[in-house]
Amino acid sequence: MMSRCLSAALAGLLLLAAPCIAEQTGTPVFGRTDPAQYRDVEYGGGTLREMTLIDSALMGTNILYMKRGVIPPGAGIGEHRHENVEEMYFVFNAPAEFTVDGRTALLPAGSCVLCPLGSTHALYNSGDVPLEWLTIAVSKEKGRGDEGIVYGPVPKKAKIESPAPFRWERFDPTLCRWVGPAHDGKGLILNRRPWVDGNFGTNWVRVGHCVIPPGGSIGYHRHDGMEEVYYIMSGRGRSTVNGTTWDARPGDALPCTVHDSHGIYNNGTENLDLFVLMVSMKKDVLDSTNLGDDLSGR
Repeated sequence: MMSRCLSAALAGLLLLAAPCIAEQTGTPVFGRTDPAQYRDVEYGGGTLREMTLIDSALMGTNILYMKRGVIPPGAGIGEHRHENVEEMYFVFNAPAEFTVDGRTALLPAGSCVLCPLGSTHALYNSGDVPLEWLTIAVSKEKGRGDEGIVYGPVPKKAKIESPAPFRWERFDPTLCRWVGPAHDGKGLILNRRPWVDGNFGTNWVRVGHCVIPPGGSIGYHRHDGMEEVYYIMSGRGRSTVNGTTWDARPGDALPCTVHDSHGIYNNGTENLDLFVLMVSMKKDVLDSTNLGDDLSGR
């Protein structure tokens, strides 16, 4: 089996891997949100600050990037289009104006919006506090985004429609239901899959919302034809990938590449709230092998 060659660490923040297709070896890779690592960027609507948590070079599937940042009041991402990429925008702490194909809605904190292939889209912070924001992109072809993207203005005075005339979801634990044990994990977890098979034009499969109570877990398991990324929204836990276990905290993006054995255990006193990005090697082809470990002893 091919092994993955890891490059140098960015001060312990993020390791980037060479573009091999196999499980991680050595120290597992993860992205850790750190505002000190943000850099200034311009996307047509003023200066934002962001960092890359997950890079396409790490992944075997067509996950292109996961980026985390902050949008100041009155700033945003101008209208633009991707022909080779599907994007999803998340806002965590405050409402924001989302525009898809020229139509705008004001959505609450904890919302995400899907920007399908070929759609025009924009994001605007019309509030008075910095907007905590994350974006995910999945491409039609491995590692290929869109060149020469032209960003138009942010639609600051757009007509606000309600309900939103495009696909969006809210990450709210009260919308989840008890399921499990998840992959032979410990106890039940709250789970919801607001974005499921058939919603996407790429090999993107699902985005799931999971809430793991204290003492619970997503059990140790492996995928040989798909990849997952766990993003921790709140709470803390113990993440295990290929036999290595470490403390994971809010803002961590935990990539589980092809063939990785992985799972996560809530060893804290508060709920562990996370979403799971799932992308397959072949469109809509899923697999899972449980490994019989609830991770409570790690």
